[in-house]
Amino acid sequence: MKKYAFEYTFEDWQDYIACKGEAKYRASQIAEWIWKKHATSAEEMTNLSKALREKLQEDFDFAYPEILLTQKSKDGTRKFLVKFADGETVEMVLMKYGARLTLCLSTQVGCPLGCTFCATGASGFSRNLTAGEIASQFLLAEKVASRDLSNVVYMGMGEPFLNTEAVLKSIRLLNNEKLRGFGIRHFTISTSGILEGIEALSASSLPVRLAVSLHAADSELRSFLMPVNETNPLPELRKCLLDYQAKTNDRISFEYALFGEVNDTVERARELVHFLRGIHSFVNLIPYNSTGGRYKAPTPEAVLRFKSILETAGFETEIRASMGQDIDAACGQLRRKVAGAEAQTPDSYTRTDVIAHANELHDTANIERYERKAKLIEKKLMAKKTSGGFIDRARKRNAKGTKNAFQKREHAPKANRHKLNAKKSVGK
Repeated sequence: MKKYAFEYTFEDWQDYIACKGEAKYRASQIAEWIWKKHATSAEEMTNLSKALREKLQEDFDFAYPEILLTQKSKDGTRKFLVKFADGETVEMVLMKYGARLTLCLSTQVGCPLGCTFCATGASGFSRNLTAGEIASQFLLAEKVASRDLSNVVYMGMGEPFLNTEAVLKSIRLLNNEKLRGFGIRHFTISTSGILEGIEALSASSLPVRLAVSLHAADSELRSFLMPVNETNPLPELRKCLLDYQAKTNDRISFEYALFGEVNDTVERARELVHFLRGIHSFVNLIPYNSTGGRYKAPTPEAVLRFKSILETAGFETEIRASMGQDIDAACGQLRRKVAGAEAQTPDSYTRTDVIAHANELHDTANIERYERKAKLIEKKLMAKKTSGGFIDRARKRNAKGTKNAFQKREHAPKANRHKLNAKKSVGK
């Protein structure tokens, strides 16, 4: 069986060349063809002998993932559905920000975490990607774009820190000067908050950037939005991030998607301020783009109010411009659309499914975590049968608070109304 060429480190190529009795410099030539000249066949490596090219072609698979489908947005964003040799598919997205070109790549086929707002989890989980499969997305993107990438974010399908070993190896492959030589500070890993993965990144001494998908600073709400919070709870996550920062001295980015009347209120903003105290951080606010599902978009006023509270507390905050809104640019949308009715939904996850996902990771500790996650999912499904559920309760609570404030202002003496209005303005 052929070996996948993109799995090979430079040291592996040196060993291969030595075994074939070739000159040492051949390893550098092969690496340059693969990683810098984007060769997808040994036949393209014209400065190698014909005999060596034939042997390489016999021993290795140099093919990139196959592009099955491409979507292009009016803003220049391009989304690709790509297929690997075993038929499994993932998504990758190219985004232009001025002169910069950023790739968002995938680390797993599907995702086992089941976040309630994410299309990737709704399609189920198949397997982890290998380091070579992750790195090959990068090389494919450069070949398609006909230019070098500026940045790469591990923010596509899957949770990078449920595939930590392959993720870190892919970064080392792409960063190695003998291979692609991509700058280490141009990598960002985005995690839902897997403690062991953050600790592993800290221990790796790889100075890549870290982003955390938070979306709520209240444990009950975060567990509803992201079941991973049950096994990687907020207090432990906060301590882990403080430890990470003490060791690396790096700023941490926080991704916070705003869902209308769910996590976009003044109360939720103040909870986030409390969570971030003491952490050198940058906050990306991401207004949810409603597609008619469980969640709705926040109002522009709610977004600006949320941002103002964070900035007043001293936290650098940006409202992220949504890219590719006119295509299926959100994680997992395109793959699920192509898969059609065969895709799983979060509601169809069973206890057996979740345990099977953990077994795929070959990790006893993860199996125990996913058993707890399975119980949480069962609890969520039961809660759906009651009136309204968590989201409706949150919206009713917000509406009641607004009504009470209005009644209080209307029944106040006219002389005092300006004071109440002033307090209301401060609250905003």
